[in-house]
Amino acid sequence: MPVKPNGGLCQVREQVIEDPASGLTLQFECEQGRTRLVISGASLPSGNREFLFDREGCEAGSGPLVGDLRRPSWLKKA
Repeated sequence: MPVKPNGGLCQVREQVIEDPASGLTLQFECEQGRTRLVISGASLPSGNREFLFDREGCEAGSGPLVGDLRRPSWLKKA
């Protein structure tokens, strides 16, 4: 997808967002300044997806999630 003309940079904190209405979980991670977004849930027909972004915030790649969803150890099931 193209980058929005004159698009500004924004920061997203590392976090896990669970949306009960859709059954999807969005997990934002950051490693060495690079952002990774994982979208998972039973409602995804082709399986879980991951999106990688470069240091400038542009999409660097996307595809099916390889391996298991890495839930942070500090996140406990309610």
